[in-house]
Amino acid sequence: MQAKKRYLILLSAGACLVLLFYLGGVQLPAASRSRHDRSRNGYRPDQPWPHFSDPLHLFLPWDQTDTEEYNLHISPRQKRDVNTSVYKGKRCRMDSCFDFSLCQKNGFKVYVYPQQKGEKISESYQNILATIEGSRFYTSDPGQACLFILSLDTLDRDQLSPQYVHNLKTKVQNLPLWNDGRNHLIFNLYSGTWPDYTEDLGFDIGQAMLAKASISTENFRPNFDVSIPLFSKEHPRTGGERGYLKYNSIPPFRKYMLVFKGKRYLTGIGSDTRNALHHVHNAEDVVLLTTCKHGKDWQKHKDARCDKDNAEYDKYDYKEMLHNSTFCLVPRGRRLGSFRFLEALQAACVPVMLSNGWELPFSEIIDWNTAAVIGDERLLLQIPTTVRSIHQDKILSLRQQTQFLWEAYFSSVEKIVLTTLEIIQDRVLEHGSRSSLMWNSHPGGLFALPQYSGYLGDFPFYYATLGIKPYPKFTAVIHAVSPLVSQSQPILKLLVAVAKSQYCAQIIVLWNCDKPLPAKHRWPATSVPVIVIEGENKVMSSRFLPYETIVTDAVLSLDEDTVLSTTEVDFAFTVWQSFPERIVGYPARSHFWDSNKERWGYTSKWTNDYSMVLTGAAIYHRYYHHLYTNYLPTSLKSMVDQLANCEDILMNFLVSAVTKLPPIKVTQKKQYKETMMGQSSRASRWADPDHFAQRQTCMNKFASWFGAMPLVHSQMRLDPVLFKDQVSILRKKYRDIERL
Repeated sequence: MQAKKRYLILLSAGACLVLLFYLGGVQLPAASRSRHDRSRNGYRPDQPWPHFSDPLHLFLPWDQTDTEEYNLHISPRQKRDVNTSVYKGKRCRMDSCFDFSLCQKNGFKVYVYPQQKGEKISESYQNILATIEGSRFYTSDPGQACLFILSLDTLDRDQLSPQYVHNLKTKVQNLPLWNDGRNHLIFNLYSGTWPDYTEDLGFDIGQAMLAKASISTENFRPNFDVSIPLFSKEHPRTGGERGYLKYNSIPPFRKYMLVFKGKRYLTGIGSDTRNALHHVHNAEDVVLLTTCKHGKDWQKHKDARCDKDNAEYDKYDYKEMLHNSTFCLVPRGRRLGSFRFLEALQAACVPVMLSNGWELPFSEIIDWNTAAVIGDERLLLQIPTTVRSIHQDKILSLRQQTQFLWEAYFSSVEKIVLTTLEIIQDRVLEHGSRSSLMWNSHPGGLFALPQYSGYLGDFPFYYATLGIKPYPKFTAVIHAVSPLVSQSQPILKLLVAVAKSQYCAQIIVLWNCDKPLPAKHRWPATSVPVIVIEGENKVMSSRFLPYETIVTDAVLSLDEDTVLSTTEVDFAFTVWQSFPERIVGYPARSHFWDSNKERWGYTSKWTNDYSMVLTGAAIYHRYYHHLYTNYLPTSLKSMVDQLANCEDILMNFLVSAVTKLPPIKVTQKKQYKETMMGQSSRASRWADPDHFAQRQTCMNKFASWFGAMPLVHSQMRLDPVLFKDQVSILRKKYRDIERL
């Protein structure tokens, strides 16, 4: 009897399973896989009628089935298959898809393919190529190259865009040096198109690296790809505007706490977060504005909120909001990246990121937790409470870091491209790569060259961070261009005066004269070593070469006709020890904008305002010799050498570009100008009108290369304590200065 019951139960269960299969309530795994495979290949079957046995799901149009909610029902294996299908080289890393041997002989050199006739190139991509070709990495010889850049425009891979380049797959495969993309770097800002906006570029990138905007963490290949910011075609090629933070307000709160103004997408990918912003908007200190008034057919698709949103949207000026808000919301758009990101950085408005899965720009080197708030799209309603809870000290720190990052890496196309190349160079030359501190603190990775030293204490920027001081001695470098014919020449008097300084470690005489080196007995006896070396090619730039004989941190740069006393040298060095990243010295000059000629002007008038301290009598850190030689382009140094002029101006441009600060002028005797003009070796140069005109030309040429005027005006002059005070001379430390 019990056996019959068991048979009946089994029969009933089997009948139920057959019925479920028949009605479609349970699907075989194979069927499920084939359905997803077909949908990935572009085939989407008509939506079936719902069955009562189906679990209830929110309605999604067919073009939203790639969202996060839909992906919850895809197995991990299927997700991996989808991601792998975007880039065939998904598993590529530097050690597997990059040939390091190409970089061993000539270092990190970059080759740009010649532009092909008839190929259209967008302005943004032209700026990228021009930056690379003007950089110190560029080589025109592919045989010397370590990295290769396509001349084919790959920035916009949206098929609906007028900038889209057709037949790119064939064109790339026909390149003679392509080699399946090995050692190639591809730049891209836009990929995919309506409705799913995938990250597929439309051609096989092979083993090439990607420098891509809006790249997801799922498709990003760590330590191989580089995530770059999305920037507009109006983004400047060089220079770029400074950040908008002019001064620090305490407490650091502004009119608005949190703002956003942008498009709202009614349907499709990227619409969820922006459609929900009205729940957080309070029209007081949280102002989140959206408009659906965009596109050709917006009126056909508008919802019940569109008219109200559009009216509210038009009430506010975007720039006014941006500059008067503490935090700026950066939600994803159709793609993960947004123009709002760079706009917020520049405005010192702390970005609040709402773009789940976005690999933030330059994430390999930048610690974004020090400059942004990383939110979660699913927790939108908690954002106002979160930002209100951030302490004002933290807000001030975040805001200051936005300005540093903007000016160091994002203010121009040039900085974005050079940062990308420097990141790759650090991977290639791993033993000489930058530390996180170099990338995330002033002056930034572009100005801190690791080839100089692997120890942070050798740079002038990190003494305070490390809690150390520069070496308490200096090396004097005297630039000699005149033959030694008399024992009364100014250079000999200068040498004796400098040698008597208690801070002098050694004196180097750089012999750039056409005459042979004088015999050793012609030089006066001193208590410190005097080293005479011949200048390389007898050119002006040789005075700033990184000579190995310079062993101190400080360099006292002197012209042969400079007249300084030992006391003046001691005081200048004492001041420099407090400002080791700046130029500190005596002869000051200034620049100005000539509105009539619409160009920069140079003036030597003695006023209370200055922006340069000439290197004829100045102290600076020896690292600037390395930077002058290895950072500046050959074109500028060649110009200096051909004119035999302007090397001091170029050094001031460089140091001000690095520090964003003016040099420091110290006390000098009033007769300095007349003394210089009276010296025979350089009198002709100071009196020559062509000499002055050349310096005007140099100013504008240098400003053009830097992309902006880096020089900063100052009215500060540092004098000894009690200088010119009506007290006993015995109470003054640098008493001899007043007697001169």
